[in-house]
Formats: sequence, structure tokens, C-alpha cells
Amino acid sequence: MLNEFKEFIAKGNVMDMAVGIILGAAFTAIVTSLVDDMINPLIGLVIGGIDFGGLSVLVGEAAFNYGNFINAVIKFLIIAWVVFLLVKGVNSMKDAAIKKKEAAPAAPAGPSQEELLTEILATLKSRSV
Repeated sequence: MLNEFKEFIAKGNVMDMAVGIILGAAFTAIVTSLVDDMINPLIGLVIGGIDFGGLSVLVGEAAFNYGNFINAVIKFLIIAWVVFLLVKGVNSMKDAAIKKKEAAPAAPAGPSQEELLTEILATLKSRSV
């Protein structure tokens, strides 16, 4: 079982996933700062100085912090947009590579195996005469 676990961990997919998760966590910190420190203040200026982080509704003793939810939605939209741009960029690079490969002239086709054998047979017949 230990060997199977080592094989599982050593596979490229697991390592790629780990790298993706680590980079995703770092990217989340960047997006959080972007939303909290740059976008929300700009939105607040446009709509009259409202800070989303502090928005909440009290129902009895429970506080519903819908401002934090708005921040989370903004962060999600930013992350989704960046992922969309990344996927679009990678797809366009793949498409360009495929088009380049298709546009490359095909190697000239040589004689088929039957043609070669017919030629060899004709050569042998002419030599034996």
C-alpha cells in the first residue's frame, strides 16, 4: 500500500494539482487585496462612499454581513474573468500551433510499396534476360 501511495504522489497529475493549488492560494491573496484595497474604494466613490465590508443587517442577535458576500461575489467575478482570459489565451495558442502545423507543406509522397516491388520485379526480369 505504501508503494502504491508513492506511485500516486509521484504521478505528474498530482504534482501539477499541488502546484495549481499553491498558485491559486497566492492568487487569491492578490485578488483579495485588489478587491478590498482598489476596486471597493472605487465602487464606493461611485455609489457614495459605501464600504461593502461593513454592510450588515441585524436580526435579533444575528448579524447578516451581506457586505462580505458582495465582496466575495466581486472576487469570484474577477477570478472567473482571469481564468477565462487564461483559458482563451491557451486555446488561441493551441489553435495557432494547429494552424501552423496544418499550413506546413506535406512531405512529397514517395512511391508506394506496390510500386517499389513492381519496379524491383521489372529490374530483376530485365537482368535475367
